Amino acid sequence: MSKNAIPGFAWFIPLAPLALAAIIYFGDLQSSSFLLINQFTQQLPDTLWAWLTFLGNGWGVFALAFPLLLLAPRILTAGLFAGAIAAVTSSVLKGIFNLPRPAGVLTEGSFYRIGEALLHRAFPSGHTLTAFAIASAFYFSASKEKRAPLLLLFVVAVLVGLSRNAVGAHWLTDVLGGAGFGIWCGMIGAWLANHFPESQLGPKKIWAHLIALGGVVATYSHFTQKMDLELNQPLQYASIAIIVITLVLYGKAQFTQARPK
Repeated sequence: MSKNAIPGFAWFIPLAPLALAAIIYFGDLQSSSFLLINQFTQQLPDTLWAWLTFLGNGWGVFALAFPLLLLAPRILTAGLFAGAIAAVTSSVLKGIFNLPRPAGVLTEGSFYRIGEALLHRAFPSGHTLTAFAIASAFYFSASKEKRAPLLLLFVVAVLVGLSRNAVGAHWLTDVLGGAGFGIWCGMIGAWLANHFPESQLGPKKIWAHLIALGGVVATYSHFTQKMDLELNQPLQYASIAIIVITLVLYGKAQFTQARPK
């Protein structure tokens, strides 16, 4: 078995959060579970939840992971594949279910909200789906002996999901759905990356050039767009710095001769 192989049982793990989401939804616990978490999370500052939400934004997580272009290109490739699959999955599922968000059901002032009111396309939470897709992709694209520390990525993904309740954007069922489908998206992304030719992962290869071009686009996006909330502006500037520094080192690598093995 390959050192990057995905265990067969892992494909069944997403069924747990999806089953819990179904229990909450059909058990008429939708509003109560949301309000409980929304009230509890108010004990922590808005900035924390806004920044955690940023970690579920596609452009945001791409920028923060961008140094992997030089440090671990296969893992970054897994994240890119997973992110693309997650974006399509989220869009399709939101269109199919088209469920109302908390602001579209609950009365104004009955829960805490950060940012503008979002009313439609609740299930699943796209930010949660993205966060779990990236965590799963990074984890399963790493060799087995290096996976243990990467379990912390799933803890971060859980916090990203909680942040969507905290800012008043999603029900708990949306978060659980995002977690389940996100893990599947990440596993597929990792499987694809694990079969990506090693010879095409160097800094002078076309694939790396395309990723670098994506970094340029991401820089423009961080300059010109609001990533979910105004509180995230400092993270946007930090993301730009990360991308620019990585691109400088990437450019330098184009003129560095590979050492003979």
